Amino acid sequence: MQYDVVVVGAGPVGATAARYAALNGASVLLIEEHASVGSPVGCTGLLSTRAISECDVKPTNDFVLNSVRGAHIYSPNGNCLPIDGGKTKAYVISRKIFDRKLVTMAVDAGVDVSIRTRAVGLNKNEKQQELSVLQNGVLKTIYANVIIGADGVRSNIAQMAGLGQVRMVLSGIQIEAPYLSNDPDFVELFMGSQAPGFFAWTVPVNEKVSRIGLAVPAGNESYALQYLNGLLNSCQGVSARYGGGTLDLVYGGIPLGPLEKTAACGVLITGDAAGQVKPTSGGGIYVGAACAKIAGEVAALAAIEENASEDRLNEYEKRWRAKLGRELSIGMKIHEFMGGLSDNELDDLLGSMNTPAILNLITEYGDMDHPSILIKKLLSPSNSWQMMNMFRAFAKAIL
Repeated sequence: MQYDVVVVGAGPVGATAARYAALNGASVLLIEEHASVGSPVGCTGLLSTRAISECDVKPTNDFVLNSVRGAHIYSPNGNCLPIDGGKTKAYVISRKIFDRKLVTMAVDAGVDVSIRTRAVGLNKNEKQQELSVLQNGVLKTIYANVIIGADGVRSNIAQMAGLGQVRMVLSGIQIEAPYLSNDPDFVELFMGSQAPGFFAWTVPVNEKVSRIGLAVPAGNESYALQYLNGLLNSCQGVSARYGGGTLDLVYGGIPLGPLEKTAACGVLITGDAAGQVKPTSGGGIYVGAACAKIAGEVAALAAIEENASEDRLNEYEKRWRAKLGRELSIGMKIHEFMGGLSDNELDDLLGSMNTPAILNLITEYGDMDHPSILIKKLLSPSNSWQMMNMFRAFAKAIL
């Protein structure tokens, strides 16, 4: 098989990269190692309105289960910081249907798709890449000018291309379960030692069912499960409303910190595989789709030019970092700062934010895809001296 571009991984990022490569004139193959697109699910399924738009789709009832407009953030002492965006800020979706929709869009653009096809080897040079795959258990070779790795947090393509691994990986776990949501228009976030290093969440599918999960620094699956059991059984804000049982269970890794290099001779890496994930929330669809568009375009044009050199493909590296690199860097500093606070410090910090002036500021400038906008406003000298005192250490950490 011979193609201009081969994309490995048929998630939203891979499907978007493949579609944009095809739209830019390349012959494209999209391969997926699993037996079906969109399964297994490894995501909370909460996408910002911007993430949906970045994938070039409109929210429709076939994949949208609920819409949310804000969050109730609980400090370790149980106090609530209510954040109301005033309008829909995110959608709770069916990832299986959403992923399949994006792959269908890629097919409509001229992309070929091969499932049960796993990449197992790569020989690369400036003109042609040889990708060894197991297709339904049969070893085959696919030839391409450019390979795009969109194969997730433990990317085989990044490893085989000598681009290494992302900076860190969090262990995530989530169940879908009976849960009486206080308000299905709001997600709930739980900070502090009940999910050290990140946070726990409940995402309402409806009034009676929510997705309940958390992420913690990398460990084995039982490590994350231990914290989830603690949340369900010991966290008063959750246990009293948890109905027991599990409708669905998802494990997954959340990569934080982009690869030092995402382009090599004949290869581009994008999405989770490149660590293009928001460190503040763990969301990767918006950032990944934005980068995938660039990857697809650059790969297609380089393939058509028959120039897959690292110098040529570095256009992708420069463009995506210019667009999103600073936001990811600031997000990582926010993540590290918040993760280093004790429960008492988190109580004080969130408590100091629970004022009408600060809440209005968050409503006006809060952006789950670009948190740096709000941070700049919170650190503005025009805000209260109490807020400046609370953020003095934070300012030192990120500026």
